[in-house]
Amino acid sequence: MSLFLRLAIGFVVLILLCGGLAGLSAWQQTRDTVNELFDTQQMLFAKRLIALDPTSRQDVTLPKTKSILRHHRGDQDDDALAFAIYSAEGKPLLNDGENGRDLQFDHQRDGFVDGHLRDDKDSWRLVWLTSADKRYRVVVGQEWEYRDDMTRDLALSSLLPWLIAMPFMLLFLLALVWFELRPLKRLTASLHQRAPDDAKPLPDARLPKEVKPLVVALNGLFNRMAQLVQRERRFTSDAAHELRSPLAALRVQSEVIQLADDDETMRKRAIQQLDSGIVRATRLVDQLLTLSRVEADDLRSEFQPVALAPLLQNLLAEHFPQAEQQHTDLVFTHHAEPVMNGHPLLLNLMVRNLLDNALRYSPSGSSINVQLNARAITVDDNGPGVSEEQLARLGERFWRPPGQTQTGSGLGLSIVKNIAQLHGIRLQFSQRASGGLRVTLSW
Repeated sequence: MSLFLRLAIGFVVLILLCGGLAGLSAWQQTRDTVNELFDTQQMLFAKRLIALDPTSRQDVTLPKTKSILRHHRGDQDDDALAFAIYSAEGKPLLNDGENGRDLQFDHQRDGFVDGHLRDDKDSWRLVWLTSADKRYRVVVGQEWEYRDDMTRDLALSSLLPWLIAMPFMLLFLLALVWFELRPLKRLTASLHQRAPDDAKPLPDARLPKEVKPLVVALNGLFNRMAQLVQRERRFTSDAAHELRSPLAALRVQSEVIQLADDDETMRKRAIQQLDSGIVRATRLVDQLLTLSRVEADDLRSEFQPVALAPLLQNLLAEHFPQAEQQHTDLVFTHHAEPVMNGHPLLLNLMVRNLLDNALRYSPSGSSINVQLNARAITVDDNGPGVSEEQLARLGERFWRPPGQTQTGSGLGLSIVKNIAQLHGIRLQFSQRASGGLRVTLSW
């Protein structure tokens, strides 16, 4: 259901509900006011009658006023008031000549009661008074239907202007809602016509204050999507470029093996080069898949407490044979045993890549120092290091400092950077004063 239709239904229901409650309240207040007014009128009329001497008149029934022309009588109702005067024994002494003749005597009490006329089922409001000398009783009556009609007429007269204005008010409200929803309609039309790769921000001029945060959020989403598409395109291009070299080398070595029919030395060397190329291509593919998963998937739901000291000790033990073969010392010092909430495999891979990178670029006979503190991990090597300009580019995908003799794809530190971002870890590269590179992971 559209927003305009929901608002229209809501306005109609709200106006009808409020109008109904207002009408009911007006009718009740008018009824109370009318009853109070007429009760006062009846009581005053009864007090005036009780002051009369009904025995001074010879006729029990007052004459009717039929001789007065209708347009001189004014607007009146026969049921407006009726009265009768009785003796203490119930003998009729005087009445109004109309409904008063049918008022039935009641000797029980004074005050207001509800009753009926003789041979009539309509309900009347009656007030009884007894004279001070207990000789006469006066009754003044008024039909309830007359009061109800008066209440209805007064309530309708006060509500009628609102009832007439209500449809126009509803139309104006709907027109105002339709007019104010036009920015959303224009925004919807703009989104429908937008190209999938269009990163141009939506205009936020002349938009309501409540809609601007939505447009700002959409523009941010478009910007992030454009960056993601650009990063994926660059990733695909770089991956294709990096895979082209090892695959071409594998093809060359395969051709060499086919040509070296009788040259066993050439064949063995080609097979070794082929095996090395396969290892390099396999490592590159594994790194590409790992990097793609870290960038694309949100693995925070798999986080769990990870003790960092045992993790580093196991990784150092795993790299000890390679370090021993390179005559490189692995030194591990820790002053705390912190526990981090993270993904165990990814944290293991992050530190492993740092150690692989340090072993690859450290010369023989050097040392690699790994230090664990309560809020940081530091890996120091004795490699050639990089310049200040190159430090800023460390961690970019498929980028390696120029002049490197070691094989690699430039993805190891990029994987470290992405895993660190996933865990909220700050990655920092710096030059050591004694030479080499220092990598600091702090949280």
